[in-house]
Amino acid sequence: MTRACVLLAVMLSASLSHPLIDSQRLFSIAVNRIQHLHMLAQRIFSELESSLQIEEQRQLNKIFLPDFCNSDDIISPIDKHETQRSSVLRLLTVSYRLIECWEFPSQSLPGGSVLRNQISPKLSELKNGIHILIRTSQGAGDALVEADPMSPYGGYYQALGGDGSLRGSYEMLACFKKDMHKVETYLTVAKCRLSPEDNCTL
Repeated sequence: MTRACVLLAVMLSASLSHPLIDSQRLFSIAVNRIQHLHMLAQRIFSELESSLQIEEQRQLNKIFLPDFCNSDDIISPIDKHETQRSSVLRLLTVSYRLIECWEFPSQSLPGGSVLRNQISPKLSELKNGIHILIRTSQGAGDALVEADPMSPYGGYYQALGGDGSLRGSYEMLACFKKDMHKVETYLTVAKCRLSPEDNCTL
């Protein structure tokens, strides 16, 4: 278990006596993690775009825009208004599903092994952290979040990234960036609910 996960587990235990304070700290760790992942996703995608000719970018944008990411099948808030109206538990659960569907496919992300080696462990840490937050939101004795056996997202993205094509790499990175942005938004709004002094406007 990594140091971050150990810290999260210790804080979960402590949260029984100080739930609000420790939930805020747990959320701060999770938000920091997803902000870093979103930044890495933007960086890899920008590097791919900068390596393309203008015409290649235009063609890829034409192909990708009408398409949708496979993870769009995960039911999530459709806009900022629904996001702000959603419960903390719903935002955490959707975030968990989105992170889960990238945990293994991230090992096939274009951009080199150095970045992949940074991303995969961080996704696993974040998934565990969100899992803990869900437990604290439900109550420590409630059922844990289970993986959805009907969600074939992992295999889809691994195949997409493994085909070696420019289109496959572009679509995979664009979807990864999009999903990391979603999770960052959901976790930030959920964290904000515990800090009324913060500005929760999207």
